[in-house]
Amino acid sequence: MKRKAKNVLFVIGSLLLMTALTVFASVRQANRPVGSVIVSIGNEFNNFFISEQQVTALLTRNGNQQLEGAEPQELDLRALEGRLKTHPFVKDAQVYRDLGGNLHADVRQNRPIARLVHPNADQDLYVDADGQTLPLSTLYSARVVPIARVGGAPLSSGFFRDSTGRRYLEFLRYIDEHPFWRAQVAEVFVSVNGKLTFTQQVGDQRVEFGYPENISEKFAKLMVFYRQIPPALGWDTYHRVNVEFQNQIICE
Repeated sequence: MKRKAKNVLFVIGSLLLMTALTVFASVRQANRPVGSVIVSIGNEFNNFFISEQQVTALLTRNGNQQLEGAEPQELDLRALEGRLKTHPFVKDAQVYRDLGGNLHADVRQNRPIARLVHPNADQDLYVDADGQTLPLSTLYSARVVPIARVGGAPLSSGFFRDSTGRRYLEFLRYIDEHPFWRAQVAEVFVSVNGKLTFTQQVGDQRVEFGYPENISEKFAKLMVFYRQIPPALGWDTYHRVNVEFQNQIICE
C-alpha cells in the first residue's frame, strides 16, 4: 500500500510540475516582445496568387506598423487575421505566436476553377468553387477553363451564386474535379437559351452538352465516343457531337 501511495504521489507531483512549467512558459511567452515574423503560404494546388511580401505588407499596413519587437499588448491577432482575409486570394488565415515569441502568419490561398470571359478582356474574372468571383492576378495566370456567354449579355459576376447559376457551377466543378476533363475541355460557351457547348484540346468536334443536368452521365457518353469512334474512324470524321439527349450520342 505504501508503495502504491508513493507512486500516486509521484504521478501527482509530476503532473503539478509539468503544469507549473507550462504556465511559466506561457506567461514568459505572453510577455515576450515579437521576435521574427514568419509567413507560410499553403500552395497545395501550385497557385501563386499572393506573395510573402504581400502578406507582410498586409500585416504591417505597408510597413507603417512595426511588428518585430512589438510588445504583446500591442498585438491584436484577430485583427491581423482579418487584415489578411481582405485579400481576395486568401481563403483562410491564422496568426499566432510560438513559445519563442515569433509571430506566425499561416495563409491558405483561394483557388479559381474557371475564368469568366468578358468581351472586354480587362473585365475578365476568376470563379472559385463557391461561385465567388476573384480578380485576375498580376502574379500568376491560372490554367482554368474559360466560360463565356454567346449571343447575349455577358455573364454577370453573381451568375454562379443564384439558383439557376448553381447548376452551371456544378458543371464547372465536375470538370475541375476530373483531371482528364480539366485537361480536355478547352472553352465553354453558354447560349442565350442556357444550353452549354464546349470545344476540346484534342479533336475538332464541338460538343453540344445541353443544359447542366445529368452531368456525369453526359460526360460518360462522351467518353464512350472517345473510346469507340475516333480510334475506328479517325478524329476528323465528325465535327459535332451531341450528348444532350438520354441514351443517345449524335455525331455529324
